[in-house]
Amino acid sequence: MASRRNPEKKMKLSGHFRELRNRLFKAGLAIVAGTVFGWLAFDKVFAELQKPIIAIAKDANVNAQINFGSVVSAFDLHMQIAFFIGLFVASPIWLYQIWAFLSPALRKKDRRYAVVFVLISSPLFLGGAYFGWWLFPGFVRSFLAFTPEGSANMINAAEYVLFTVRVLLVFGIAFVLPAILVLLNALGTMSGKTILKGWRPAIFLISLIGAIATPVSDPMSMFLLMIPLIAFFYLSAGIALLNDKRRAIRQKNVDEVDLVTNYVPDEVQ
Repeated sequence: MASRRNPEKKMKLSGHFRELRNRLFKAGLAIVAGTVFGWLAFDKVFAELQKPIIAIAKDANVNAQINFGSVVSAFDLHMQIAFFIGLFVASPIWLYQIWAFLSPALRKKDRRYAVVFVLISSPLFLGGAYFGWWLFPGFVRSFLAFTPEGSANMINAAEYVLFTVRVLLVFGIAFVLPAILVLLNALGTMSGKTILKGWRPAIFLISLIGAIATPVSDPMSMFLLMIPLIAFFYLSAGIALLNDKRRAIRQKNVDEVDLVTNYVPDEVQ
């Protein structure tokens, strides 16, 4: 009966706020549960974070160690890492809550494109973050190499963790950018030719991302980041061109059907 009275599934403003509150509560509950898990997993995660510094200190004979600058610094770091882990572990749940809140406002076609985008961008982001983690020891080694001889590098624990998170985010987001181009093309906002024509600014932007995300003294890491990003850019342009071609063929068939349907013989006229 409710569906007959409200066939378009419209909701009052108070209903939207109620729905938003429920979604936020579920997302927050999932993040809290993930944070508890992160608190329990802190020792293993922090041991992995320390490995690059310990290895570099031994290999390069550099005096470097993580430093806690105040009484509460260790506790703050424990909470930060636990929260980051919780945010990551609970990401499928809170992303679904965002999707469940927004999806009723989307058209069926746009909803399908959004689902495909999430399915593609999620592994791309994780792959980029893993790639950043793989290069991370090289970043630490390059920066610690600037430590003057006879000096000690007392690394602030909170800054070190934030630096790690920033590197992983930069690499993850960089790998998702091509998927965003494909999504814009699927929505009809940007054609494949437009994407391909922008190859010069795209390569410049990729070079800029590579220069920011990688150490100055490690150009090899910059090229290792640029190569897959450039390949992803041209792959996204190719997918967009194929999609434009398929869309043009479909539109041509529709126009031909309309022409035949609307055709009126001269004898009838």
